[in-house]
Amino acid sequence: MKKSLLIVPALLALCITLSGCAAAPSAAGQWGSPLKPNQPSLVLEESGVLTGTDGCNRMMGSWSQDGSDVTLKDVATTMMFCDGVDTWLSTATRAELEGDTLVFFNVNDAEVGELTKN
Repeated sequence: MKKSLLIVPALLALCITLSGCAAAPSAAGQWGSPLKPNQPSLVLEESGVLTGTDGCNRMMGSWSQDGSDVTLKDVATTMMFCDGVDTWLSTATRAELEGDTLVFFNVNDAEVGELTKN
């Protein structure tokens, strides 16, 4: 009987430890709405392919995820001029996943914007 009483707290501690090590949700999916004109949107495919728009120019490249950190790699954009459009997404090099929000940062690690998951 005494051994079974010791097993319960040990199992509880193991469950708590393992739940703390759970993997972050995947950032794959549609971020922002591609139907809103002059607004950024991004698709992160499970395969690591990135496509989207900064609100003016088309974007393509790749991405990877480590926990809640998302790295944008080899991103290429078209170079059209769009008067009055804030093309902040084209300056992003990484993002942090915070629930249903991706917060984007530039090469200087300054926050440049965020998109919500659709």
